[in-house]
Amino acid sequence: MKKKRTHVRGTSDRPRILIVTPEITYLPPGMGNMANTLTAKAGGLADVSASLVAALFDCGADVHVALPHYRRMFHVEVGQLISDELRVYKSRLPDSRIHLAEDRCFYYRERVYSNLQDVNPKLALAFTREVLNNIIPTVQPDLIHCNDWMTGLIPAAARRMGIPCLFTVHNIHTHHLTLAQIEDIGIDAAEFWGNLYFTRPPLNYEESRSANPVDLQTSGVFAAHFINTVSPTFLQEIVNGWHGFIPEDLRAEMRNKFDAGCAAGILNAPDVSDTPETDPLIKQTYTAGTHRAAKLINKLSFQRKMGLEENPDAPIFFWPSRLDPAQKGPQLLTHVLYRFLARYWKERAQIAVVANGVFQQPFYDILKFHDLYGRLAVCDFNQKLSKLAFAASDFILVPSLFEPCGLPQMVGQMYGALPIVHDTGGLHDTVEHLDVKNNTGNGFSFKIYDSRGLEWAMDRAMDFYKLPAEERERQVTRIMRESATRFNHDVCAKAYIHIYEKMLHRPLVRSFDREDEAE
Repeated sequence: MKKKRTHVRGTSDRPRILIVTPEITYLPPGMGNMANTLTAKAGGLADVSASLVAALFDCGADVHVALPHYRRMFHVEVGQLISDELRVYKSRLPDSRIHLAEDRCFYYRERVYSNLQDVNPKLALAFTREVLNNIIPTVQPDLIHCNDWMTGLIPAAARRMGIPCLFTVHNIHTHHLTLAQIEDIGIDAAEFWGNLYFTRPPLNYEESRSANPVDLQTSGVFAAHFINTVSPTFLQEIVNGWHGFIPEDLRAEMRNKFDAGCAAGILNAPDVSDTPETDPLIKQTYTAGTHRAAKLINKLSFQRKMGLEENPDAPIFFWPSRLDPAQKGPQLLTHVLYRFLARYWKERAQIAVVANGVFQQPFYDILKFHDLYGRLAVCDFNQKLSKLAFAASDFILVPSLFEPCGLPQMVGQMYGALPIVHDTGGLHDTVEHLDVKNNTGNGFSFKIYDSRGLEWAMDRAMDFYKLPAEERERQVTRIMRESATRFNHDVCAKAYIHIYEKMLHRPLVRSFDREDEAE
């Protein structure tokens, strides 16, 4: 039997990577994407983390993952897994590489985070304590990759330990805690307090301990050796001061990292299950080459379920994202909804909203007041119905004011539903205005954030829909094929691997004996 290798940080043949992630984290009101309405996960972070870990392991990297042990969400009964994300990890990684943070505060939760704001920081501190006190000493990583505000203290500790740390900013939400609160839960912040970002410049440890709160998100950016956002353009927008809602401290620290060459933007990618070829939630599966007939079958099924007029020739505009007027722009659609449907009444245009959110009621009001039954349909989010909508629709509406990344516009392209977007953040990076003549572009983009801009883009979509069916089919086929190669987790993982190697100053993967590793 071959002798088992002992890992000593910094001397291993293959660098050891520890990815620290909430695994099924949420994105707060005003942020995120369509997955925020799901029960088991609420943001792209879960998919990205799972796929990144799997991709790293598949290419031979020495990768480990740390995540909270949400026992109730992971199990119905002992041994019966219900978490898709944990199932992904366990199906691709040996159990020895999965490190669950143990604390009673995780065990009996039925959802990741509470609506009570004072509960969420406590969960973050418990997770951080277990990572710092138990998981890092066990794994002995060469590099740590942290995700979002709830891991914001770890880069400071990693810098104190001399371990390179990447911090991924998935959104700009944060919490503020004092050193006293941090230390009372069992984290020895006195060891690394000088690497944290405080509300005001600290005079010394003693005067700041109880009266100078630490900004968790900004601390992660401040202490990390390298940072990334989940799209290149959103990083540029933050650095250039485009969004007034970004806290100035966070913006300044991200700008410092960017100016130092220690910041990048890496696009998230849709879940691997988001493909019409194998999707079990749609009526008829299809490929880029067979989409035309299959989408008509899906369209009729969706229209029947939603109470829309059953007409295979009717163009469907689908709203897939949370109805949040602070970010997603549903008010832009309600401003033009009646006028748009009236203008294209002969074309039998339809609008379908499958989403929750504070702005849902205005859609119901318009539906009832103008008696738009058959042309407008509104219902609560349902995963199966939402997936069918992607397969049935011709266009996807994503007119966000800002978008750190966004997934619906990518999923739409993969299902042959062309996105209509505001030209911002991750939407700018994933949607180019369609030019049929030059055979380029993949959707419809408007630059001025107002209802007229959205209406203009929807008019351009209708211009496209009026083209001969063969011409539309040609363009949709091209867009579906291009999206499959452009928006996937292999591309995403390679970008992260490049950053890891840059931080470590050496290749991440070398040839090795997998049998030896298994021992």
